[in-house]
Amino acid sequence: MKLVSSSPEMTEAIGFNIGKMLKTGDVTALYGELGAGKTTLVKGIARAYGIENRDVTSASFTIIAGYRSDPAFYHIDLYRIETDEDLDNTGIWDCIGGDSVSVIEWAEKIEEELPEKTIKVKIKTVDINKREITIEGIYEEDWHNL
Repeated sequence: MKLVSSSPEMTEAIGFNIGKMLKTGDVTALYGELGAGKTTLVKGIARAYGIENRDVTSASFTIIAGYRSDPAFYHIDLYRIETDEDLDNTGIWDCIGGDSVSVIEWAEKIEEELPEKTIKVKIKTVDINKREITIEGIYEEDWHNL
């Protein structure tokens, strides 16, 4: 499914709707260049779990930010990960699947290790405010049922 966002607020709203469809154990992989709006989308997803926008920041320096919600919510940012050893030292494998929901920025760095049913969200910058957002793994009929 392909959506077009014309503002950061719309990107966040799309994230919120994605968040409302996620279930315990779901993994969402985000793809897009630097500044494409991945963290903005995460803010919307997190809001669906009752997490305030101000509490969601780019996890680039902390790599994994965990939030107390039901289910637990993990925001994982792999931007600064360069080696498999770096990745293994993050504890990421304890945060993916199971009794939580996780969203992974820069997911291409672990593409091979992602669960089979990972929801993939690709954000493409069209211009300063416009983004094309392609979602794989959420069905259009589910989207319309919101």
